[in-house]
Amino acid sequence: MTDDGTGLMTIGALARTTGLTVRTIRYWSDEGALPPVTRSAGGYRLYDAGSVARLELIRTLRELGLGLDAVRRVLAGETTVAQVAAAHVSALDAQISSLRVTRAVLSTVARRGSTAEEMTLMNKLARQSAAERRRIMQEFVDEMFHGLETADPEIRERMRTFAVDLPDDPTPEQVDAWVELAELVHDPGFRAHMRKVAEFNAADGEAGAPEGASMWFAKRLVELAGQALRRGIAPEAPEADPVLRELVGDGDRAAVLERLRAPFSDQVARYRELLATVRGSGPLPAHREEFGWVVAALEARAGG
Repeated sequence: MTDDGTGLMTIGALARTTGLTVRTIRYWSDEGALPPVTRSAGGYRLYDAGSVARLELIRTLRELGLGLDAVRRVLAGETTVAQVAAAHVSALDAQISSLRVTRAVLSTVARRGSTAEEMTLMNKLARQSAAERRRIMQEFVDEMFHGLETADPEIRERMRTFAVDLPDDPTPEQVDAWVELAELVHDPGFRAHMRKVAEFNAADGEAGAPEGASMWFAKRLVELAGQALRRGIAPEAPEADPVLRELVGDGDRAAVLERLRAPFSDQVARYRELLATVRGSGPLPAHREEFGWVVAALEARAGG
C-alpha cells in the first residue's frame, strides 16, 4: 500500500496481495480490464480493495479460457457471467470435437505409416461437414443405380437410407472408419464393382423378378448355407447338392456363381462393416461364411 493512509495500492502491492505477477496485472490494466482508481503524484497507477475483487474475477475468467474482450464485456455489465459461460461452453464443445478428429487422424496416420499426402487427404475427409459427407454417399448411390430403372427399389432405398453421418461426438474409431469409407467409395475399382452388382440386380428386374426378390434370395441363402455349415457338410461333398438345388433350382449355376462373386466380395463386406461403425448401429452381419460356402459349392461343380 501507499503510505498516505488512503488504502490505495501500487501494482507491486496488488501483485503481493493476489499472487499475480506485476507484468500480468500491468498487461490487464493496459488492455482496459483493470483500470487504476487513480495515479500517484509520480504518475504510478493506484488500486483499491475493489480492484482486488475485480482482479480475482478477471483471473477466474481468464483461467476458464475466456478472452479479454469477453472479460471486458462482463466487467462493463454488457453481458452476464452466465451468458458468457454458455457461449464459452459451446465454443469448447466445438474445440473438443475438433481435437477428437485431430487425434483420430493422427492415430490413423501413425497406425498406417501414412505419407504426408495421405495424411492431408485423411485430414480433409475427417473434417468435412455433415452435408459434404451426405453428398459423397448420395453421389455414390446415384452413380451405382444411374439408368437402371429395373433395379430392385427395396435395395436402392436401403442404400439411400444408409447414407451416413458422423455423430456430434464421434469416437476415434468412427472417424477412422469414415476416412476409410470415403476412400473406398472414391476407389474406381470399388465403384465399378458395385455398379456391376446393381446391373445384375437390374437384370433380375428385367427378367420379371418380383420386388424384394434379391433380399429374399440372400436371406434364403444364409438360412440354407448356415444349416449346411452347422451339419458339417463340405461344399464339395455330394451332400451339398440338395442344398444347391433348393437354393437355385434349375437355374444357370454359372450365372448364379458370377452374381454371387460380385455382391459378396471382401470389399463389399468391409463396406458394410464401415457403415455400421460410422453409424454406431452395431455390426451388420456380412455372412461371409455362408456366402463363401455357396460360392465354393458352385465352384466345385463348375470345375473351378
